[in-house]
Amino acid sequence: EVQLVESGGGLVQPGGSLRLSCVASGFTFSSAFMKWARQAPGKGLEWVSGIYSDGRTLYADSMKGRFTISRDNAKNTVYLQMNSLKPEDTAVYYCSTAILGSTFRGQGTQVTVSS
Repeated sequence: EVQLVESGGGLVQPGGSLRLSCVASGFTFSSAFMKWARQAPGKGLEWVSGIYSDGRTLYADSMKGRFTISRDNAKNTVYLQMNSLKPEDTAVYYCSTAILGSTFRGQGTQVTVSS
């Protein structure tokens, strides 16, 4: 059974940082393309970043320079380091992967950026 469990969200002031983690199980993590997406209140799902099995990374334009995605294949974990957070970054953040045409997503972790 594929499982993705996110953690690390919370309340942070504008300009602050958070590191999200996503622990994966039930599939060959080291071979998988992993993604982070987010959903702000009242809005649709927005792609944030992705990382290939070889470590190559992709970012949405609005996250470049502020967010860093990484992975630790020994721990089956993908991370999202978020710096210089803004109120508009407030959202539920999800990690996901696609296996044989099916998309799997975790339960999400809430990030709230507010003073």
